[in-house]
Amino acid sequence: MSPVALAWEQFRFERKLFWRNPSAAFFNFVLPLLLLVLIATAFSSESDELEVLIPGIAGMGVLATTFTALSFNLTMLRDEGVLKRIRGTPMPAGAYLAGFIGSATLNAVLQVAMVVTIGNLLYGVDWPQDPLLLIGFTLLGVVCFAALGVAFSHAIPNEESAPAYTNAIFLPLIFISGVFYSADDLPEALKAIAEALPLKNLIDGLSAAIVGGGDTGTAALVVAAWAAAGLFLAVRFFRWE
Repeated sequence: MSPVALAWEQFRFERKLFWRNPSAAFFNFVLPLLLLVLIATAFSSESDELEVLIPGIAGMGVLATTFTALSFNLTMLRDEGVLKRIRGTPMPAGAYLAGFIGSATLNAVLQVAMVVTIGNLLYGVDWPQDPLLLIGFTLLGVVCFAALGVAFSHAIPNEESAPAYTNAIFLPLIFISGVFYSADDLPEALKAIAEALPLKNLIDGLSAAIVGGGDTGTAALVVAAWAAAGLFLAVRFFRWE
């Protein structure tokens, strides 16, 4: 089989593994949507709050389905010797990783699409003003956080500590980056930190695409810079054992 066909088969296999793992499906896919419904219902009469929440939850969905999922899963696969065994098979490394990361990419794209759809159908938030910009920032966010997730997996010592390590990044990041409220309301010191981090800028780009406004150029440059750093670290320090 060609590498492309092998990557497709691995992708299909990863999709089956994902949906057969209820805890992974819930925390990486269902939880952001559940938070969206709960919080959006509480602020259903405040359109300004909803226009902040929809891009914020979309950005959090990209983070959860790529960074959190990949860093945790790669640590588990490496710790249990699965990656080592796969490396010893004839499957090309590129085909395996393409299928593995492709599954996470699909989850992120579906997550953003569902958040936008729920926001429109249930809470009256307008459809995205710039669909192409929405697609562009979603894919840029996927590349950024997928690369950072692979890179971060190198710093996690074992499978048992993976949840603690990933949550130590995930939870502070979503609260400082304006997922549930505007980051403009943060104290200046925290706001400056948030503006240097990729999630805040991804949310800004998604917000510009959905509700309009914002400096998309700066946001794209910051996310792209983190993506480049993540790709370098992911490739430089990746190991199968």
